[in-house]
Amino acid sequence: MTTSPNAPAPDWLAPALAYIPRWLDYQMRSTEQPGCSLAVAWRGEVVLEAAFGHADLVAGEALTPRHRFRVASHSKSFTAAGILKLREQGRLKLDDTAGQYVSGLHPDIASATLAQLLSHSAGVVRDGPDCAYWVDRAAFLDEASLRGELAAGPAIDPNTRLKYSNHGFGLAGLIIEAVTGEPYAVWVKREIVDVAGLAETTPDVPVVPGAPLARGHSGKALLGRRLVFPGDQPTSALASATGFVSTAADLARFFAQLSPTAETRLLSAASRREMSRAQWKDRWSAIPITYGLGTIGSTFDGWEGVGHSGGFQGYLTRTSTVAAHDLTVSCLTNAIDGPAHVWLDGAMAILKRFQESGPPTPAVADWTGRWWSVWGPTDLVPAGDKVFLATPAMPNPLMKATELTPTGPDEARISQAGAFASYGEPARLVRGEDGQVAEVMIAGGRLVSEAVLAAELTGRYEG
Repeated sequence: MTTSPNAPAPDWLAPALAYIPRWLDYQMRSTEQPGCSLAVAWRGEVVLEAAFGHADLVAGEALTPRHRFRVASHSKSFTAAGILKLREQGRLKLDDTAGQYVSGLHPDIASATLAQLLSHSAGVVRDGPDCAYWVDRAAFLDEASLRGELAAGPAIDPNTRLKYSNHGFGLAGLIIEAVTGEPYAVWVKREIVDVAGLAETTPDVPVVPGAPLARGHSGKALLGRRLVFPGDQPTSALASATGFVSTAADLARFFAQLSPTAETRLLSAASRREMSRAQWKDRWSAIPITYGLGTIGSTFDGWEGVGHSGGFQGYLTRTSTVAAHDLTVSCLTNAIDGPAHVWLDGAMAILKRFQESGPPTPAVADWTGRWWSVWGPTDLVPAGDKVFLATPAMPNPLMKATELTPTGPDEARISQAGAFASYGEPARLVRGEDGQVAEVMIAGGRLVSEAVLAAELTGRYEG
């Protein structure tokens, strides 16, 4: 899909954006996750921001869209953008070797090209011989320590497979410093972050004074409760691999600007195409994943996305841009078991369903809301000329959802459903004395409001 710079948003987008927070609010409720922040951008403009849960469970601090998260390996996309910008300026080439800029490297690492470092194909060790810093048992490596570990040989031969390496991107940060003569954080903040207009993003801690930081959280299984991780440890020489702090909105803005179809002055279209072009496949991944230059490529139900993910102590995050539809989604969670990947796919599923079905017609406008039975909630989601019976407890609430087709005022037929559902049977809206919908009948099943069901069950089983 291509649109002019001043084109209005597609008419299906608003109803999709209205349902995403309703679904995600229930996901938070049912999973008891600490917090989640989500943003959606269309053509680079943020059109949805939502935050749920807590920035700090122990302190009881509510999470807002302005809370910063440790977004970890999203940092690699910023670093790769920096290298591509220096390439545009004629200050380096992608086939230059690391040894041209950084001394003291093992000869095999010194011969690795910048393209190999950015595509994780240089064979460099992932985190070194002792990565205690990933579990708060030690500080992140300083420059001397990183250089010392890069003096050892690579783990495998270069250009043999995709092999993720934080040390490789730490080396990319050293190369930026060598070329620019400035500290990595200073140069990348001015030349990448500020140029992209990201007011809530820094290459490492500390954050801007007064800016709120969402705290990380442990899993619940070990102790039966979650512990709070401060999330304020500097990443030092590995900032170019994992140091960045940002918000969902800023990440959505940034990755939208990396799309080859974007209107942006951050990088040329040629550089953006080069960043997003798949270089390697992860053949051992449970889901199809490719890697470009500092970007992860993935596919969701035919939608091809490019972005990155991140994992830090107590945080899991993910961002993806679907260039074909000018959409970017960023989902940030502040727990070690946060389902950021799953929830981003769920948001994509909702967007895709509305893009395919269109906005709801007047005939289905009243078929909406969340309705309950003892089996749980069902969301009536009107789109196009159909009503979908969404299951908000599912990661993809619209996956194989039962469909209703109106047959008259407040009447419908189950026009699509699985074999174990009630295909072909009637559905209807039941209105109260005030004319508002009070109940929904789906075949022989009666759905009511949450308050009505709660009163019914407590009266029956607690009486």
